[in-house]
Amino acid sequence: MAFNSRQYEWADLTLILGGRDVTGIRGVKYSEKAEKEALFAKGRHAHSIQTGNIAVEGEITLLQSEYEALVTAGNGSILGLSLDGVFAYGNPAVGDPLITDRVIGISFTEAAKEFKQGDKFMEITLPFVALAVKNQA
Repeated sequence: MAFNSRQYEWADLTLILGGRDVTGIRGVKYSEKAEKEALFAKGRHAHSIQTGNIAVEGEITLLQSEYEALVTAGNGSILGLSLDGVFAYGNPAVGDPLITDRVIGISFTEAAKEFKQGDKFMEITLPFVALAVKNQA
């Protein structure tokens, strides 16, 4: 039995950030992390694994024009923004199942620009923290 599944590629990603389709996106990364700790009691081995807080963090890499649009939306700074981001993978028009992650409450933690000799465009990476990631079908 052969199993052939569609692997999504960069061209399949759509990011809606604060209600706006971001066309100048160059990279994205987001993750959920849970605090975990082994619970020890009688004996040498752990009795269970205890779970604590769950944190969401990531980064979005954009072209300068997209960054400037965020600065304008934030009245001169991105650091006060709180946005929801919808990351959609796939194209249902060509038969792909649509996979959607909604990252709730994105808050940028840094606003840094960097430009080097020979660069043809400015690429800006914005680290963020968020409240939650919701997978939507």
